[in-house]
Formats: sequence, C-alpha cells, structure tokens
Amino acid sequence: MRIPQIRLESTNAQIGIKTTNAVNNISQPKADLSIEQPKADMTINTTPSKLTIDQTQARADVDLKSIFRRTEEFAQMGYQDLLAGIARRTQQGAELMKIENRSNPIPSQAKQNSVKPWKEFGLGFIPSAGSVKIQYDPAKVNIEIEPNKPIINVKVNKPIYDYEPGKVDIYLERRNDLKIDVEMVDIKA
Repeated sequence: MRIPQIRLESTNAQIGIKTTNAVNNISQPKADLSIEQPKADMTINTTPSKLTIDQTQARADVDLKSIFRRTEEFAQMGYQDLLAGIARRTQQGAELMKIENRSNPIPSQAKQNSVKPWKEFGLGFIPSAGSVKIQYDPAKVNIEIEPNKPIINVKVNKPIYDYEPGKVDIYLERRNDLKIDVEMVDIKA
C-alpha cells in the first residue's frame, strides 16, 4: 500500500555577532613644576681695625722733638738754671759776707764763674729700647645671614582619557528554513 509520508527538513536561523573591542587610552602629562631659590639676605658690618704707633719718645731720644716739647723742655731748663743761679748767688753772697773771717772767696768765685763744665758726649742717635709704643685693635666683622625659603609652584595636569566604546553588531547570518516534502512510501501489510 502506498501512504504519503511527510518529510520536514528545517534549518535553524543563525545569528552572527561582530564585536569591535573598546579602546581606552589614558595618558598622564607631567606636572608643571617651577622652583625658584631667592638669594639669602646677607649683611656684613665691619668695625675697622685701629693701629696706633706712638714714636714720640723714640724721636725725643734722637733729638727730633716737636716744637711744643722742645719749648717745654727749654722752659723747664731755664727754670732749673734760674734756681741754680739764685742758689749760687746766695751761696757766694754768704761767702762774701763772711770775708771778715779771713777767707778770700773772690778768687774761687771768679774761677767758678769763669770755667764752664765739661759737656758729656754719647751716642744720641739710637733710641732707647721700648720707646716706640704700638697699640693694635683688630677689626670686628659681624656677618648675619637670613636664608630665604624656595618658591615652589606646582600645576598638576589632569590625565587625558581617550575612550572609544566597543560595538556589537548582531545580524542574521542564515535565515531559518523549513522544507516540506511529501513522498509516497510503500508499506507492506
């Protein structure tokens, strides 16, 4: 006997997916940095040194005296000679008053008044030891330094993001299909 037989042949639909990955780029620019170091404030105060050399005594020792000192010495010598002259005249007057004592003071006084004393001679061009007086006050230096702090300026730069989103494309790669066939099949009964 012949019976119709239905044959179904189906093909499923097939979906295709195409993906594009996301791209994420991050870059961090360096910070802008400026550093400035001001010079330190420095002050220097100096008291000058002082050197004093007193050679008055040394010059006097070699007879190079100032006019003021020489005048003072001459006045002192004149006063001493005056006192010596007064004393000599007083003594000679007293001797003359006693002439009645059978003394003859006139020849001795004449000899004393006419003869000058001998002058002493020595080396006068060498100053005495220690006659030059030296005094030295050293200089004083005061240094003050005040450091200044550095000036630091920092500008932070933000990161740079570059992002491209990914894509997903879905499409129908193969359509579904259904084939129906009718075929006569012999069945033995």
